[in-house]
Amino acid sequence: MARSETRMTTPYFRDRRHAGELLAARLSTYAHRPNVLVLALPRGGVPVAYEVATELGAPLDLFIVRKLGVPGYEELAMGAVATGGIRVLNEDVIRSLRIPDSVIDAVAQWELHEIARREREYRGDLPEPDVNGQTVILIDDGLATGATMQAGVKALHRQQPAKIVVGVPTASPQSCEELRGQVDDIVCAVTPEPFYAVGAWYEDFSQTTDEEVRDLLARAAHAPVAH
Repeated sequence: MARSETRMTTPYFRDRRHAGELLAARLSTYAHRPNVLVLALPRGGVPVAYEVATELGAPLDLFIVRKLGVPGYEELAMGAVATGGIRVLNEDVIRSLRIPDSVIDAVAQWELHEIARREREYRGDLPEPDVNGQTVILIDDGLATGATMQAGVKALHRQQPAKIVVGVPTASPQSCEELRGQVDDIVCAVTPEPFYAVGAWYEDFSQTTDEEVRDLLARAAHAPVAH
């Protein structure tokens, strides 16, 4: 039994860059096409998305979404918010923990301030990407509850892209299936069961820094893209 558990939790990826290389191979049908845009969920999704954008010959930009963590248990998501004030709630978590609306509102307001800060930090005065009519590939480093990605998908739908594709190196089988009906295409490279957590499938899951995000965006801005 011990041997089986060890095998189940053996990491698939060295780090986020390696995960991005493997994910890019699964998204190769979108390579070197015009009107394809790769959007990363910062911060952890940026190194993954950088490799995907590089391999596909597509431009890279950001789409900022923040998880709403349960106070005192911040790793447990009770929902998420995205640019534009979009809010997605995990009703099962909220109901089971009896979280009042006032707590949800307070956490959401804090995270919306963080979205505004990150937009200034990463983008400066540059405008948000125009996704209208684009095939948008939305990338993160993994899906646990899927709440963050669902918020991103809902926010993107309002901006009328031609197609929304979700790509992640690893996901819980349930989260991957729940998103499948909300997007045009989804690639979850590996869906371990039991899932445990996103970081369980990486050898190095250290936090991505603001400096790394800025550096990768700057590199991507000078990379060749398909026209």
